[in-house]
Amino acid sequence: MDKTRLEAFSDGVFAVAITLLALNLTVAGPGHESLVRQVVDRWPSFLAFVVSFFAIGIAWVNHHSLFKSIATTDRTLLFLNLTLLLFIVAIPFGTATMATYLQGGGADAPLAAALYAALLEGMALSFAAIFVWSIGDGKRRYRPLPARGVGRALVRFSIGTLAYLVAIALAFVNAVGALAFITAVAIYYVVEHNPSTSAEGPTRTDQGGRSADSPLITADHADFVFQ
Repeated sequence: MDKTRLEAFSDGVFAVAITLLALNLTVAGPGHESLVRQVVDRWPSFLAFVVSFFAIGIAWVNHHSLFKSIATTDRTLLFLNLTLLLFIVAIPFGTATMATYLQGGGADAPLAAALYAALLEGMALSFAAIFVWSIGDGKRRYRPLPARGVGRALVRFSIGTLAYLVAIALAFVNAVGALAFITAVAIYYVVEHNPSTSAEGPTRTDQGGRSADSPLITADHADFVFQ
């Protein structure tokens, strides 16, 4: 498969998933409680929407940056990318479920929060798998990362995956606390880890022999990871 087709399909999935998040944002309308009261009572839905919106948005930005550096595709990459998209499209379900059970309270609220964190963990692990694939034989990237760049990137991946494991465990202790922790993780990656790419172009051509116009991610800019 041409890499452009893979990226176009992925962009479509990201767009659908991030749009579906808004479907859970509803209020009863006139004739019920005041609008302010309804918004306050449904705070888990609105907070979960914002957190999930940025989680998917950050994932899309990272996906774009990572694939800019990848020169070839194969069947393994296609299925790794499909696995990532599986978790992406499940995030709206996890968001709605967590918001519903946090708003209603009860014994199932911790499980709902843990499920949400588990979906984010699956997303992070899928991204890590794609990155590991990309550095596999030294020929899958436009320019291989030196050991220093690989080490830095793997550390970033480890932080992301460990953070969501902590959130899963925290959910069974305090569901609201888990959501607050996930919110902090999202803020951290928005502020500190926006992708940065080199202005230098790739030194190799892509699968079809075309000269690729994608900037590459260098060792000094290996902190596109993540979520």
